[in-house]
Amino acid sequence: MTDSIMSKAATMEIPINSNGDTGTLAEDDSLEQAAKLQWSLDEKVGSSRGTRDLQQVMVSGPNLNETSIVSGGYGGTAEGIIPTSSIKDLRMKSRQSSVPPSTSVFCHITSQSNEYQGSNMHHSSSSSSMTAEEVTRGVAVEKLETMKKWGFNTYKCTKQMISERFGRGSRTVDLELEAQIEVLRDTKKKYECVLRLARALTNHFYNMVQTQHALGDTFADLSQKSPELRDEFGYNAETQKLLCKNGETLLGAINFFVSSINTLVKKTMEDTLMTIKMYENARLEFDAYRSDLEELSLGPRDAVAMARIDAAQQQYQVQKDKYERLRSDVIIKLKFLEENKVKVMHKQLLLFHNAISAYFAGNQQQLEQTLKQFNIKLKPPGADKPSWLEEQ
Repeated sequence: MTDSIMSKAATMEIPINSNGDTGTLAEDDSLEQAAKLQWSLDEKVGSSRGTRDLQQVMVSGPNLNETSIVSGGYGGTAEGIIPTSSIKDLRMKSRQSSVPPSTSVFCHITSQSNEYQGSNMHHSSSSSSMTAEEVTRGVAVEKLETMKKWGFNTYKCTKQMISERFGRGSRTVDLELEAQIEVLRDTKKKYECVLRLARALTNHFYNMVQTQHALGDTFADLSQKSPELRDEFGYNAETQKLLCKNGETLLGAINFFVSSINTLVKKTMEDTLMTIKMYENARLEFDAYRSDLEELSLGPRDAVAMARIDAAQQQYQVQKDKYERLRSDVIIKLKFLEENKVKVMHKQLLLFHNAISAYFAGNQQQLEQTLKQFNIKLKPPGADKPSWLEEQ
């Protein structure tokens, strides 16, 4: 009986509490009383045997230091395994700091999570900074390539221009088109001369009209202060006022003439000449790439040379298309400019002739009719002057 009781006591499980320490398990009261009775009968034998059995149980039982707690479901990764030894250390620290073990474990896991989030934020900020650097680098490379192309093109064009001036290089010539361009430039110079003289006439005539207006006012004043010459001063005052009125009408016609000539010369002709300038630059670039292609064609025919010839051929075709497109634009603009010039100048020359003839003939009605014919509206006297409110 004693042996059976001891064997049963030896096979008892040693419970583990929440703190990982061994504790007693509540068994049947009779079994506990029998064990105590036997230990009292043979204290030495029972204690020694119990000690050996307890050692065997502890040796054969699980090692708490090697156990682990797995977080997550079945098939989780190794990142969710938390060693029990670390939890035990946290529990020992929590005992010293009077903090519950569960709180210590939670704080440890939270700190690991915060470190992971911080690393993610640092990674995102570093990636954004790398993206900004890549964009800046891309813009710099693009500008460098643009400057490189511009320098290469400028070198070719300068070389071609110097060769043409010294008679060493050939140039593309369109005799008919260049003759029209020269006629346009000469016409523009002559029209600028007409515009300059018309403006001078307007200034002189304006000064004359102002003088006539002042002279008429003086005659009218003298007619009031000189009774013996009242009629003579009065006639001259009325004549000067009539001439002043007709002069203002003629000034309106001349100003309209000057404005139309200025639009024709400074806008229409200038726009055509800008297109001609672009055409001439395109012609120079076309000849530069054509000369480069001809030089490469006369050289060796190895692989590197053939690659350079193909690239030069492509650039030559691009410049040729640009040259032909601008040439077509110049031809069209010259045609429309000539038509517009004839139409505008026919109207303006007729206006100038009729207005001048009517004024110096003293035909006031014909002068006013001329302005109505060309839809010219005169500004009232003092319309150009600012009002008293604007002067304040």
